[in-house]
Amino acid sequence: MKNTRKKWVALCLTAGIAGGLLAGCGGSGDKDSSETSGADGKAHVGVIFTEAGLGGNSFNDLVLDGVKRASEDYGITYDEVEPKSVSDEEIIQDEMASSGDYDLIICVGAEQIDSLTNVATMYPEQKFALLDATLELDNVASYSCKEQEGAFLVGALAAMAKQEQISDKLGSDNVIGFIGGVDNPLINHFAAGYQAGAQHIDSEIKVLIDYVGGFNDPTTAKTIANTFAEKNADIIFHASGASGMGMFQAAEEKGFIGIGVNLNQNSIAPDYIMASMLKKLDSCAYHAITSIVEDTYTGENQVLGLAEEAVDYTVEESNIEVPEEIISKLEELKEEIISGEIQVPEEL
Repeated sequence: MKNTRKKWVALCLTAGIAGGLLAGCGGSGDKDSSETSGADGKAHVGVIFTEAGLGGNSFNDLVLDGVKRASEDYGITYDEVEPKSVSDEEIIQDEMASSGDYDLIICVGAEQIDSLTNVATMYPEQKFALLDATLELDNVASYSCKEQEGAFLVGALAAMAKQEQISDKLGSDNVIGFIGGVDNPLINHFAAGYQAGAQHIDSEIKVLIDYVGGFNDPTTAKTIANTFAEKNADIIFHASGASGMGMFQAAEEKGFIGIGVNLNQNSIAPDYIMASMLKKLDSCAYHAITSIVEDTYTGENQVLGLAEEAVDYTVEESNIEVPEEIISKLEELKEEIISGEIQVPEEL
């Protein structure tokens, strides 16, 4: 059931991939997709991104960073595909699985759960990894992050920044805010951790919480942020995808401090973004490939946190100076979470 190179090109065209074979189904460039998986003694991996594609410092870009790191460390080869719609994802999954060419197929995001349920069931011998979502199948290793642990740290940072009045953008009212993309369990991991971290430092601090209703609605996020600012919240953390750009715009216009998410967003508005919580899907991708290389793969759910360096925070590229004593305290909190001394809630 091996695909020919011609069939792989047809797949890319079917999926509507722009930019040609290397751009759409790109890879390391040193292995033809028609070769038998593992024929050269190296693992061969397929990567299917979300329909959002690459670019813009997205989850997909992080995943690709992890795959590239695994390629450098282990010599693995890979093919990558950027579906143009959710409906394309099942076609691509099926083509990769039926080819027999892949030691592992990595699927990114919860939007691939339904299609992967069908395809993984049809090909029980094919190993899959699902990133940032969970699926209970023997041949699907699910990787997700303990978002609440990273959010705890930026919540603690917000509270300490308020206490120390590290910026003239901070007022005396003891109010901060959180904007989520949607009200669901995953986003509430962020909200719960942020609130817990802030209240670990200051039990009296008030945390305003609201949801945009989607991940690509900066206008609504900006409206929520402006409302929070009117209620004297002067540090706002978002977990709302592209919607968060509206919050950053409000920060620049209203003069409050923002906290970014997932990647280092500090450079977007370095005078107004103090820090970013990092959700490192690159580490998840790397762990998944490592399990193939080291023959430790099991189709089970793995949740990675601070201990596995899958979440963190950064103040790099921000012009808002965070005192060293606050950074030291955050590092202490990090170690207490890793040791289990601090148990971070994942629900509000």
